[in-house]
Amino acid sequence: MKIKNVLILNNKLLLISSLLAVNIFAKSIDFDMAQENPQRVAPSDMSQVLSFNNSIKDSMLSVVNISTKKHISNPAGNLPMEMFNDPLFRRFFGDQFGNQFKQNKIQRALGSGVIVSKDGYIITNNHVIENADEITVTLSGETTEYTAKLIGKDADSDLAVIKIEAKNLTPIKIAHSSDLKVGDVIFAIGNPFGIGETVTQGIISALNKNQVGINRYENFIQTDASINPGNSGGALVDSRGALIGINSAIISKSGGNNGIGFAIPIDMVIEVATKLVEEGKVTRGYLGVVINDLTKESAKVYNHKSGALIMEVGRDTPAARFKLQRGDLIFAINNKAVKDRASLQNMIASFKPNDKIVIKLERNKKDITINAILGNRDGLIISESVNGTILGGLLLGDLDSNLIDRYRLPRNIIGVLVTDVKPKSDAEKVGFQAGDVIIQIEDIPITRFADVQEALRKYNEVYKRVYVNRQGQTILLVIK
Repeated sequence: MKIKNVLILNNKLLLISSLLAVNIFAKSIDFDMAQENPQRVAPSDMSQVLSFNNSIKDSMLSVVNISTKKHISNPAGNLPMEMFNDPLFRRFFGDQFGNQFKQNKIQRALGSGVIVSKDGYIITNNHVIENADEITVTLSGETTEYTAKLIGKDADSDLAVIKIEAKNLTPIKIAHSSDLKVGDVIFAIGNPFGIGETVTQGIISALNKNQVGINRYENFIQTDASINPGNSGGALVDSRGALIGINSAIISKSGGNNGIGFAIPIDMVIEVATKLVEEGKVTRGYLGVVINDLTKESAKVYNHKSGALIMEVGRDTPAARFKLQRGDLIFAINNKAVKDRASLQNMIASFKPNDKIVIKLERNKKDITINAILGNRDGLIISESVNGTILGGLLLGDLDSNLIDRYRLPRNIIGVLVTDVKPKSDAEKVGFQAGDVIIQIEDIPITRFADVQEALRKYNEVYKRVYVNRQGQTILLVIK
């Protein structure tokens, strides 16, 4: 009797084990396997060499070396510049006392550029030629040096156009950003470390990269081609040798190449360069909003799942005049989809002041269409910052206890502090000094940085009377 029960139990265990086995195999993965033993190929003729030389040799002739000189004036020895700018120091020793200790030095820098016309127009990075007193260009394979003239520069896109007096140059062929694909083979051409013309190979690692924190307007091509100091302003070309971007920056902890380089895409390059040649500057449309991306949580309260979310509407801006509101989600401009904050920013920047645009947005789960006219962004400062460079070379900051102590200012002083003045700038020429406190611009009292922005919007493109408090005295300076 006992033996029979054991057999029944064993049969049940066997049945359970079989069922478990069936269930396990029922959940197996059907892998999509690649073909085994793939064929490996070589040149059909063993005398052949795989090479892109014929594709890129003309492009190499279009890339130039750029060297710049900048004259700077520094105090002798290790004396800190802040000491000479200290108002208390100047009060005892006089404004000119520090000049006795200054030494003139020449700061040199190297970069690259790309010829885009037979008569000498060259595109490079703004940071390559910024504040340079002299710009010298050397053509590929030559030793003759050409003195270049600055045609225009745009810090927000980090692009600049210079020109040399030469004829029958070799302009580079231009591609289209829309043709680019991740995985495309590309080449970076430039002058890394000043060692001469160099070509490195890689692929397009990513497209439309933004929020990198390099430029204000970002839509980068990311590549793993080796880009090093001196490559800035050089060419990124496809396997045909056509220009797809201007090499701009790398991400690196050591300063060397880590396989993460960025280039400004050719469509943006053409747009900016054309404006710089025609007008000498880039004038962009201005809406006047602080925007952000949708998050996973905020997207739950909107019907549209992509767009740019308005966080603030600036006072006396086009956005305010056309009744945009905090919480509006802009999802299209002129029927072109807005994917995120960066795409809206780049779209608005592509328009000119006074251009009419059609804004489509979601407000309280309803779609609304607003016809708006853009303003002028000239003279405005990055909204995320409480200080910035403005008024022809002034570095300004809102007053706080630290700045008041540092510059030994009266505790009750009200205004915006001049923390630095760029050498040889318009602001320096008219007499601004570090430690000045701006208290009024034309008829607008200045109590904070936003008041400076408002004054520049109101009095853009005209000479402005700027009243400053300098060591307790009010001084009037006029600047455009």
